[in-house]
Amino acid sequence: MEKCVKAQTVRSTLCILFAAAALVGCGQKADSGAEKAAAEAKDKVAAAARDAEALVKETEARETGIDAYMYAYPLVTMELTRRVSTNVVAPEGSKAPMAQFAKLRGYPAVDDHTVTAPNADTLYTVIWLDVANEPWIVSAPDMKGRFFLLPMLDGWTTVFADPGKRTTGTAAQKFAITGPGWTGTLPAGVTEYKSATSMVWLLGRIYCTGTPEDYKAVHALQDQMTAVPLSSYGKPYTAAPGTVDPVIDMKTSIRDQVNAMDAASYFKLFAQLLKANPPVAEDAPMVAKLAKIGIVPGRDFDASKLDPAVAKGLAAAPKPAQEKIMAWMKEGVVAGDMKLIDGWAFTTKTGLYGTSYRQRALVTAIGLGANRPQDAVYPTSEGPDVLKKYSGANKYVLHFSKGELPPVDGFWSLTMYDASYFFVPNPINRYTVSQRNKLKPNADGSVDFYIQNESPGKDREENWLPAPKDQFILMMRLYWPKEKAPSILDGSWKIPPVKEAS
Repeated sequence: MEKCVKAQTVRSTLCILFAAAALVGCGQKADSGAEKAAAEAKDKVAAAARDAEALVKETEARETGIDAYMYAYPLVTMELTRRVSTNVVAPEGSKAPMAQFAKLRGYPAVDDHTVTAPNADTLYTVIWLDVANEPWIVSAPDMKGRFFLLPMLDGWTTVFADPGKRTTGTAAQKFAITGPGWTGTLPAGVTEYKSATSMVWLLGRIYCTGTPEDYKAVHALQDQMTAVPLSSYGKPYTAAPGTVDPVIDMKTSIRDQVNAMDAASYFKLFAQLLKANPPVAEDAPMVAKLAKIGIVPGRDFDASKLDPAVAKGLAAAPKPAQEKIMAWMKEGVVAGDMKLIDGWAFTTKTGLYGTSYRQRALVTAIGLGANRPQDAVYPTSEGPDVLKKYSGANKYVLHFSKGELPPVDGFWSLTMYDASYFFVPNPINRYTVSQRNKLKPNADGSVDFYIQNESPGKDREENWLPAPKDQFILMMRLYWPKEKAPSILDGSWKIPPVKEAS
């Protein structure tokens, strides 16, 4: 009996132990599952945090990239313009090797898309210089009272000097263009103009009526302009022939080439250009911002070495940056950098920009080579009002009351462009109307300009500005606008609106 009781006790004990063991096992399994679930949850939280952090980095990089893109836009555009403009062995048309003058013997050809918003009022005399190693001395002849302008742009499109009839008179003159950091002695009688960058674009303009006789007179003036390095000044000097890089795209417009660049290529080129064309002191906040996306002046840029999220954000920056640049045409009105009056948008903030980077980028996009406002103002109109675009399907009239044509000490003109700011082919090869046209006034002395696709009739054709069949843009140029009333500079003179003909 005792054995039976013991056996029962043992079995009971074993059952209890087995049950306990089973319970312990179940507890261990439960604990293990909970730990696993917790670990998985923790991993998911960590992954979500990483994704959130990456998204923040990507968003910040995109926004910084947009600002950086607009800041860099002038320098990149200038470089591509320089490459195309100098990619020849010898001067021909609008192109010439580095340090040689390109002398346009006629107005820019209708199919020349090298520079946006070309003019048909002056003959360009253009030269690209690299002043990194030494100054270049430019000599200009006596212009004998003729309007001319020799604005010098640095790599950022700042007009750092603007000799010409308004500022230095029309007598013969010599000047040295010196680069950043250069110190030395210049020959007697030579005026120094210092560039903040090694890249310099002298975009000379000499007024020409376009007649065979005046072409000949201006050609003679162009041929007397010279440029030599300081080390060769006063000595025989022959410019070296240029070289042609077959890789350079000579057909696509510069703006389209710039806009087609992906972010990695764009910022890589920008970083290279910064080495010889450094930021100015007032750009310090932007330079600090650039460092956040791996762009440091004096160093190469490699997008592949960036944090993937940063690289992804930068890759998405070009298109919205381009849209933001062009949107400044209207948004700049609110900021005060642009003015919009009766359908005409213009600015008196050109040539000298300070830290107005978006303004500078817009001017680069639609009017590369723009002068200081005292030298020229460029009112532009895309439509009769902010809600409409011009179309060649309609007919328009621009009416000036008697005595109210543009007030200038130089000259004025009204130019027709297509939607991309290039000349419009037309049957009479007229791209502009100006004071040199034999304008036909109305009986009361007022003047009407007929802006349309088809001729308004022989009796009105002198006042006709031919338009394309589709969208177009108008640009008025006021060279050396009067500074006293009536003046566009202080708002005491306003351009009348372009109205759709009834």
